[in-house]
Amino acid sequence: MQFVSLSEPVSSHWPEWAEHNPSRMARDFLFWRHLRVVRARAMRHVFHAAERAFPSVSERPVTSVYGVRMMPNWADRTYAYCHYGTYGCYLSDLIGSLDQPFAFVDIGANQGLFSLIAGTNPMCERIVALEPVPLTHARLEGNLALNGLSDKALALRFGLSDSASTCTITTHRDHSGLATLGDHLDQQQEHILTQDVEMRTIEALDEHLPADMPIFVKVDVEGHEVTVIEQLLQSRHADRIIGIFYEHDESWSAGSALEAVFERSGFSTKRIYGRGKHFDALATPVTIHSDGGELSESASTQGHGLGEDTASPAYAAAV
Repeated sequence: MQFVSLSEPVSSHWPEWAEHNPSRMARDFLFWRHLRVVRARAMRHVFHAAERAFPSVSERPVTSVYGVRMMPNWADRTYAYCHYGTYGCYLSDLIGSLDQPFAFVDIGANQGLFSLIAGTNPMCERIVALEPVPLTHARLEGNLALNGLSDKALALRFGLSDSASTCTITTHRDHSGLATLGDHLDQQQEHILTQDVEMRTIEALDEHLPADMPIFVKVDVEGHEVTVIEQLLQSRHADRIIGIFYEHDESWSAGSALEAVFERSGFSTKRIYGRGKHFDALATPVTIHSDGGELSESASTQGHGLGEDTASPAYAAAV
């Protein structure tokens, strides 16, 4: 698989990814992130009670700490996490650091937080978001329209898999972000539900991707990562994927299998965001010199980042 056009400088295909200070990241994951979670969970109940008492409250959009507008959905813990910035500034900073025209592909988009953040970068010319759960997909479409992104964003109501079929997805009534094709949710609990959703292969996604710009991909699929990323790297557009940001949890993700997929396709995981068994990661292409040697990223884009934090302004001002 070829990753760099011979007619262009190699460096032109590598973004100057935002860097994050390792010490501050460690403090964030050890302490500050937990405070954001507590705040989001507590305030969710306050605002959910207000919604029940004053239904008109739920009809007015609100602005999250990331600076994007979303329709409130306080019954859902995932929405509260979006509103209060529980996910941190790491992916939002990576998106904001892209300074050439690009497309953003959001697989497992939920209500669209990171698609909305991509839409705030003027260099983002195309957004393709996949969300198979019908109610969540409807919220995704509404939030894209609310932020004026309907012209350049497309919300597709299917998931990516290795076959075109109808599959049973397990969802959590109070936490939409836990929707999974796996079996790690306890289906005996009353707040666990199942429903059928549509899955398609990379060919169905390919027809919606632009043919002339770099592609940055976010994958959040709760255990289906290996299949999804394998499909992505079989895309006819795979040679223009500049990065894949994905969630990993050892409880349901096959890390060794995923690394094998990356190695076969000329990618490697360059950065880890988090600690322990649950973390996010950024995988980028490994480009090969004409003499057969590996051409590494510049020092400023390797590892966990050695420079000062570059937290998104709206996020940094709110946390």
